[in-house]
Amino acid sequence: KIKLPKKTARRYPAYELYLYGEGNYAEENKNLLLTGIPVLFLPGNAGSYKQVRSLGSIALRKAEDIDFKYHFNFFSVNFNEELVALYGGSLQRQTKFVHECIKVILKLYKDREFAPTSVAIVGHSMGGLVARALLTLKNFKPELINLLITQATPHVAPVMPLDKYLTDFYTAVNNHWILKAQDLRNLTTLSVAGGFRDYQVRSGLTFLPRLSQHDSALSVVSSAVPRAWASTDHLSIVWCKELILATIRAFFDLIDENTRQITEDPKKRMSVLNHHFVRHPAKIFEENPEVLTELIGAFMWITVKASKWTYSVYNDSDGKYFTFPLASHRKSYSHVYCENSMLDTSSWIYGCINSNSSVCLKAMDLSWRAELLPTIKTVMLKLEDYPSLSHIVIQVPPGVGNKYALGCEFFKEDSRTVQLPVTHIFSFGLSSSKILLNSTGLFYNVQLQHFNQIYQAFKIYIESHCQSLKERKPSVYRLGIPWSHEDSVIVAKVPSLTEISAKLHIAQPQGDSRVPELNIYSSSDCQYEVILKTSLLQVLGQIIRFHAGALPVYIVSNLLLTYGGQLSTLRSTGQCSDFSLELVRTAKPYKVEPLISIVVFLQGFNWFREMWESLSLPEVDAAVLSSQDAWFPLVSLILFLFGTGIAYWSGVFFSTSLRLFSSVWLTLIRPPVLQKDKLITPRRLCGMFSLALVSWTTCGAFAILIIYLQYLFKVLTILNDSDHSKETSQNSSIDTVKPQNPMGSVPEATQPLPNCTKTAEALNSLRMHVTILHLFTWIVLLNLPSLIYWLKNLRYNVRLDPDPCRFTAILIVGILEILMNSSTAEVKSSKLLKIAAKVPLPLSVAMLAFGRLHLYRLPHFITFSLLLHVLCCVM
Repeated sequence: KIKLPKKTARRYPAYELYLYGEGNYAEENKNLLLTGIPVLFLPGNAGSYKQVRSLGSIALRKAEDIDFKYHFNFFSVNFNEELVALYGGSLQRQTKFVHECIKVILKLYKDREFAPTSVAIVGHSMGGLVARALLTLKNFKPELINLLITQATPHVAPVMPLDKYLTDFYTAVNNHWILKAQDLRNLTTLSVAGGFRDYQVRSGLTFLPRLSQHDSALSVVSSAVPRAWASTDHLSIVWCKELILATIRAFFDLIDENTRQITEDPKKRMSVLNHHFVRHPAKIFEENPEVLTELIGAFMWITVKASKWTYSVYNDSDGKYFTFPLASHRKSYSHVYCENSMLDTSSWIYGCINSNSSVCLKAMDLSWRAELLPTIKTVMLKLEDYPSLSHIVIQVPPGVGNKYALGCEFFKEDSRTVQLPVTHIFSFGLSSSKILLNSTGLFYNVQLQHFNQIYQAFKIYIESHCQSLKERKPSVYRLGIPWSHEDSVIVAKVPSLTEISAKLHIAQPQGDSRVPELNIYSSSDCQYEVILKTSLLQVLGQIIRFHAGALPVYIVSNLLLTYGGQLSTLRSTGQCSDFSLELVRTAKPYKVEPLISIVVFLQGFNWFREMWESLSLPEVDAAVLSSQDAWFPLVSLILFLFGTGIAYWSGVFFSTSLRLFSSVWLTLIRPPVLQKDKLITPRRLCGMFSLALVSWTTCGAFAILIIYLQYLFKVLTILNDSDHSKETSQNSSIDTVKPQNPMGSVPEATQPLPNCTKTAEALNSLRMHVTILHLFTWIVLLNLPSLIYWLKNLRYNVRLDPDPCRFTAILIVGILEILMNSSTAEVKSSKLLKIAAKVPLPLSVAMLAFGRLHLYRLPHFITFSLLLHVLCCVM
């Protein structure tokens, strides 16, 4: 643990700074006499500072391998595992603390020979956003950080926008990075996403905002990272060995030999990151590799004139140079493709310049043009780009104990490129698109036409058949997305049937005409059949992946429509209908969706947009999503139907749970019989004031939870009374026939009717209370993160500051204190009932229009609707 200045420690009592170490290295650095390169790790939402171990341990092993010529000091910040992805009130505090930590870290190196002037930062999840937010601080010097690597950080928008502080923080950070792009040229940023296995943060959110300067920021998906080629979940991206190795290798390649710190040259930093995270040439990084090299060694020179050549090596003690004269091939072919299954980092392919003989002493090293794939390294050259080359030379070193294969072929681009139109989304997987490749070569490129939207999802089946049964090299299939680094690579045995999922993390940008490609690195003399079908299940998966955060809006919208329907039925018939029946009757998408679609359409016109802005109305969330290419017309309907289904079954579960709790509570404690009382009494006013005081002095969500529990126990009591009234009513109705009295008169048949009326009224009130409690449950759930944050930090501060729901809580306390003691009898006679019954519909529309990307607005809509209900009770 690093001792912080007293002022900093007093201001941030919950936060700490640590230095990671192990073994002798840890013992040597106990006195903090540091001589390495500082790297600061920032954990994410509920993350631990101990997650730095993966990076620190591998970096230490790497330093030991080079006898500590260079080494890194890994620091880590303890954010007390705060839920910053759900409660944004502490993000600014975390950012300011990190600034203080950077200053403390740099002071540790003061007066050293190679003292650093900046710190490299690795941020996981929300830690990456906090690192970016450093640049928004007024007194922060941008030169304090020169390298930022983020892991699964949602840069674009919060996953769950549960409070205004969170969305405001995102807006401030992203606007600063766009407006001050010129000031960020000296900061190199790499964002690594987890891919489709990361269910918490979808990879589309991790792509850095598109800046005019593309040379300072890079966004990749882990499935496209060379030597990783795998998707990670949200947490395992921190310790995924392949990614950690790539990161540490990049760190060591970034070191400047003169300063013994991370290089100050932004171009070198980007070239290193591209080398390790985008395209690895199967060569050790060199800043300025020698273009011309000498071909030495007493190797045999062999000229190959064929357009296709393969060669296998096993225990060959003699080295060879195979030369391919280009003059005879330039007229017939446009490209040359070569592959090598020996994955070492030595040079292996060269280009001879104007050589008339079969021996080439000086050549251009083309190995830097290679690309590493899981089982092979490949080179693809366009012949017209190299007019000065006379020969291609393949070097085959002595292969004692090694077994590997090489291959080269010349071809015309048109002969190896085929187009495969994707099936329509509404084909539902019933139709397919097929293509048959009779492989005579080593490489094929299948262009997937019209595949450019995030809601498209396909299953691609590649079936390979070979004529002979000899052992063959495995095939490599790569699905390449040209507008982003989100490729996926699959290795398959031959022959085999391979299934590939094809879906996008981000849609095709406007003005980009490139097409996704399926590259097949094939075995010759094999037949490949490619079958593409729409996958309905994965289409739904894409909708959930991109819009699951908006599901609470659709669920609450359905609940609000049902609540309005119950009030309407109460007004027209005097009876409150059952929740499930009313949900089926009133929750119709055509009541809500068309109006939002019309507004989104009209916002495409300048006159309407100007009028909308003049009314100071916020932008419709659907319009924002449309501008991000993350929306299509049917998605809202699908989500609404999802919301209806969840609302229905949650209603069934909620009612069943209340009955169960009621029976258990009745067994344990005999609740008092409810007595009808005035809505507002001095005792209730005292309770309102007390809870309002709790909300103001501690945490609004805590006051909301207390009033919720009060309401819950009240409903359980009403439920017990209702069951008791039913029994009484049934007993009364059974005993309707009495013996005649001496005068021969019959008892009045209307005697049991008051009991029936009372039972019906109790049932109406119970149904209304259950629906209100169901709605209120969502208010509690949406405010739960701030309550958890407050409870966790209670030992540091009794009052939550800032509190996203303090004022809302005070209003809700007053509303529910009255509602829990109300009945439908008072509401029926109110003149405001007509308005209260109609308001939930426009509120549902407004909720879907302005709440999808701002979940914290939901409680305001529910509160307004309940406020009208309270007015119905008192007026």
